[in-house]
Amino acid sequence: MKIHAFTSFSFSYLNRARVLASSLRKQHADWVIWAVITDHPPPGFSLDIAEEDFDEVITADELFGDVTEPWLFCHDIVEACTAVKGRALLHIMEQPDVEKIIYFDPDIAVFGSMQPVVDLLNDWSIVLTPHQTTPETEEIAVRDNEITSLHYGTYNLGFLAVRNDSEARAFADWWTARLYTWCVDRLDIGVFVDQKWCNLIPCYFDNVKVLRDPGYNVASWNLSNRKITIPSSGSIMVNDLPLRFFHFTKLGPIGDTMTERYAKENFEVHEVWAWYRREVERFTDRSIPNGWWYYGTFRDSSPIPKSVRELYRHRTDLQKTFPNPFKIEFREWICHHTDLIKGS
Repeated sequence: MKIHAFTSFSFSYLNRARVLASSLRKQHADWVIWAVITDHPPPGFSLDIAEEDFDEVITADELFGDVTEPWLFCHDIVEACTAVKGRALLHIMEQPDVEKIIYFDPDIAVFGSMQPVVDLLNDWSIVLTPHQTTPETEEIAVRDNEITSLHYGTYNLGFLAVRNDSEARAFADWWTARLYTWCVDRLDIGVFVDQKWCNLIPCYFDNVKVLRDPGYNVASWNLSNRKITIPSSGSIMVNDLPLRFFHFTKLGPIGDTMTERYAKENFEVHEVWAWYRREVERFTDRSIPNGWWYYGTFRDSSPIPKSVRELYRHRTDLQKTFPNPFKIEFREWICHHTDLIKGS
């Protein structure tokens, strides 16, 4: 029986996914690592799996078949790469000799052995990590972190671990159904992609472990209560426990702002971030255009506004009339009947 891990991304995030796979491979050479890609490669680029740290690649087209394009049209890039996670989990569960499965977001790097999670799955069916594990004491941190968790979800679904048993399969079936229809960014109705749904996991399913070890899922949203040190041994510690993985969310100005606010004089945090930036740069392929996403444009290469995606999502008549909305015919209809595309 084998341990499988997977991540979900588009080609614009391939550099980050490569950092994840490389760091995970160093810790667990015998794991089977999957790349779930909701994209087509840009012209001139080809992914050679033999040259990657991934063992398996599966695409949204393979997971969803004939409904892939109309279904993906209803989602922006974040929604789409999240929405495939449930069906990907079910697909991996159906493979032979799969005992345990761990999901990581592509903007994670693994710094320590994940064996403690593997061991937890001997007794638990599902393992989750909360955004925070310690109450905040400063008002700004309450606003930034606790209130944000109330908006976006208690658990960070950049990580999920399951044992391939009946309880986890029941969860995967439910999660897949919800993500197929409701993996959207609709905070106005209390939904944020997959995370808000997973607030319900301990309500619906048994054998759920909430992992509160500070070494897991370290990120800007919990740095206020997690101190990173790098002793002479070189092993990175968090609150005197081993760092297992760091979640480098929002690489860029937003991530910098939040990290600076909560890392403060914990300079080791900035060292970890500097290492990550170097790794992302090392794994960047310049033949992939910035922001590339095959499903981000109509077939004439014009961008698809989110408002157009939302219109198509809610109009079953349009779905029947335009079974492939990426084609120019649907764009022409939008231009003629709405003002959702500027300059049309």
